[in-house]
Amino acid sequence: MADVRTRGGVALAALGMILAITGAWWAFALWPVPTDVPEWVLRTRAACFGTTATGLPHAGGWILLVGEPIGMIGVLVTVWGEALARDLRRLRETFSGQVTIVAALVLFAYGASAAAQRVRSARGVANAALFTPAPFFDPVETARYSEPAPPLGLVDQHGAAFSLDDVRGRRVIVTFAFAHCQTICPTIVKDLKAARRAAHAEDAALVVVTLDPWRDTPSRLPAIAGQWQLGPDDRVLSGPVADVLRVLAAWEVAHSRDERTGDVTHASATVLVGRDGRVRYRMSGDWQRTVALLQTM
Repeated sequence: MADVRTRGGVALAALGMILAITGAWWAFALWPVPTDVPEWVLRTRAACFGTTATGLPHAGGWILLVGEPIGMIGVLVTVWGEALARDLRRLRETFSGQVTIVAALVLFAYGASAAAQRVRSARGVANAALFTPAPFFDPVETARYSEPAPPLGLVDQHGAAFSLDDVRGRRVIVTFAFAHCQTICPTIVKDLKAARRAAHAEDAALVVVTLDPWRDTPSRLPAIAGQWQLGPDDRVLSGPVADVLRVLAAWEVAHSRDERTGDVTHASATVLVGRDGRVRYRMSGDWQRTVALLQTM
């Protein structure tokens, strides 16, 4: 019986399987998710590759995507090196084999180009949001408010009803985002957490109200909180569509939804609430401004 390491075609089939699995793995990690994606897809994607402010995999995810196929091909060459070389020679000697090789190279080039474009577009949007300079401002001259904060009355990631009364006596940062947004929204959340640290306002609670209650349902909130790496005292809120829309209207957050795709267009809005539950400042972004204003509260 021939040794499996010398059996014709086995090494080549193994190489083809590795390449197919690698292509599927990269597509799963980078392909923009559709609006009706099941929750298990989001959880699996986050568990395998993680997420960053750009919506791309984190460092561990990239190591998996790049290192796994290299490792498998290395094992294949070590175990079946001679058989693989022989199979490749035989493949080049036939017309159908040459067509197969050309098709594989074309698919590889297309996939690499698509992945590079995905990375460029995601980083470009995030960099624009992160590094666009803001005009000079004086916190004292920034519009001040002293009105009771509108009610929230939505459900948090722990499945409990949440009200601003639950955090009375603490400063509160209220912002608005949604999970399917993989560029600007994660950047807003990340910047507000950075502003809180820079202002030495660790006691301030961060509350994120979803702009997309159709997909950010209460059952998905734990995954969203993990995706945005919220602290133990931070909240992400959702609830019935009518209730969320009522909250967005009360907080005067401009937004619109494409009924066909489910995408939400919205303005960047952050509201700082004082320890007495009254609105102190409203702004449209700029984490440096948030730092300064938190220090005045």
